[in-house]
Amino acid sequence: MITVSNLAIQFGKRFLFQDVNLKFTPGNCYGIIGANGAGKSTFLRLISGELDSTRGSVMLAPGERLSVLRQDHHAFNEHSVLDTVLMGHEHLWQISREKDALYAKADFSDADGIRASELEEQFAEMDGWNAESEAASLLSGLGIKEELHYKLMSELSGKEKVKVLLAQALFGKPDNLLLDEPTNDLDLETVRWLENYLANFDNTLLVVSHDRHFLDSICTHVVDIDFGKIQLFSGNYTFWYQSSQLALRQQSAQNKKAEEKKKELQEFIQRFSANVAKSRQATSRRKMLEKLNVEEIQPSTRRYPGIIFTPERETGNTILTVSDLSKTADDGTQLLKNVSFTIEKDEKVVFLSRNPLVTTALFEILNDELKADSGTFKWGVTITTAYLPMENSRFFESKQTLVEWLSMFSADTSESFLRGYLGKMLFSGEDIYKKVNVLSGGEKMRCMISRMMLRNANVMVLDNPTNHLDLETIQAFNNTLVDFKGNILLSSHDHEFIDTICNRIIEITPNGVIDKLMSYDDYVNDDAIAKLRDDMYRV
Repeated sequence: MITVSNLAIQFGKRFLFQDVNLKFTPGNCYGIIGANGAGKSTFLRLISGELDSTRGSVMLAPGERLSVLRQDHHAFNEHSVLDTVLMGHEHLWQISREKDALYAKADFSDADGIRASELEEQFAEMDGWNAESEAASLLSGLGIKEELHYKLMSELSGKEKVKVLLAQALFGKPDNLLLDEPTNDLDLETVRWLENYLANFDNTLLVVSHDRHFLDSICTHVVDIDFGKIQLFSGNYTFWYQSSQLALRQQSAQNKKAEEKKKELQEFIQRFSANVAKSRQATSRRKMLEKLNVEEIQPSTRRYPGIIFTPERETGNTILTVSDLSKTADDGTQLLKNVSFTIEKDEKVVFLSRNPLVTTALFEILNDELKADSGTFKWGVTITTAYLPMENSRFFESKQTLVEWLSMFSADTSESFLRGYLGKMLFSGEDIYKKVNVLSGGEKMRCMISRMMLRNANVMVLDNPTNHLDLETIQAFNNTLVDFKGNILLSSHDHEFIDTICNRIIEITPNGVIDKLMSYDDYVNDDAIAKLRDDMYRV
């Protein structure tokens, strides 16, 4: 249990939040949400003790252990992978080291024997004899192969280190677990494993994430940080989003009576409960439904961007034909090998691969930014594309202001016209005179989306479009693409984004293409397809 009392944090003259009084209890998972800069990570750092509060306190129940997902990927470079995970349980690790040091002594005394006996007792009480097998099991679940377990952390790639540090945080079933963006840099399979693990986690869990499907799969509550306040709501992210939007609509419907509004909210709760009951949500998390109530629902205070794509013309019947495309990377890795497919009218297609360089290479070829080694592709004559690349830093090297930058992509270069497009993406007032070379990752993405809106394209090509975006922008982007009257080609690690937008799956493997007209949820939960995928990736 974690008890937060009168907590406040102040930077300069500004309070990020104050008067926070919350209790986090075992068996529940709390998803912490809020706009970029609202203080989500700061809140976790206050709870972990990494940061001192201006006033107030954070208390754990006596004897409880708190574990945190560490963000420094180089902190354990001199340790083996397995030892790094074991170090997640600090007390157990210290006992193990002291015990080993005693047994290694040449002059082992009677006092050493007594001390060793005490340590052995504590070690056994903490289930120390099973520690290595538990650590190895966590690593394997997260996709770290056994041959890597005894390598030094310095020998691992950045993405492998992320998985090891996640295993470290989970190790030893801590009483309280704090995870800040745990799905970053994880592939879709590993995210699914983590969802399943955390959905059955019995202790207290606080998580910050921009992945809505992940939050929905594990959360019993939402902790909303907004306008300097922190509020706790029962239910997962989707319940919070949909109910707060409904309450916002009700707020503007002045002619509705209070009883009508309450009845509408109760019906919404019943529909939501029925949907979750039918879903694959872990049983341990369905208990959240018992606590959903009308009184808790409040109108949203969030600002969502106005992302609007308006195709200048409808697509014809011929969209895109790709024939025998091949591409080898500079290091000799075969990315594409005789890849062929045809995109039909109204199809919204997700491209998958366990190697993210594969989908990026394909999209760069289709947008004439990379030359294929062999093969051809042809867009239909009615097609206009808008491309959102994964790497966009080359667009922001100048010292232009936002409005000057956007004018390069617009026929109408008047400030009032461009201000409208930037305003839709929440750049207001003096923001439009910011220099583009100092923008954050999220701000750059919002600029790129403004640029796309000006294209009036009928085909969207999107390479990991949710990268760097906050939940509000992801939600607005998602809603727009669901209703988009044209074709979409995308790659993404966002389950909800893919599942709600796409109606076709094309997975590019080293041994050919898997091509299915079906929902993403059905695709990842189909046992026959899972076996086929494993076979197709086998070298």
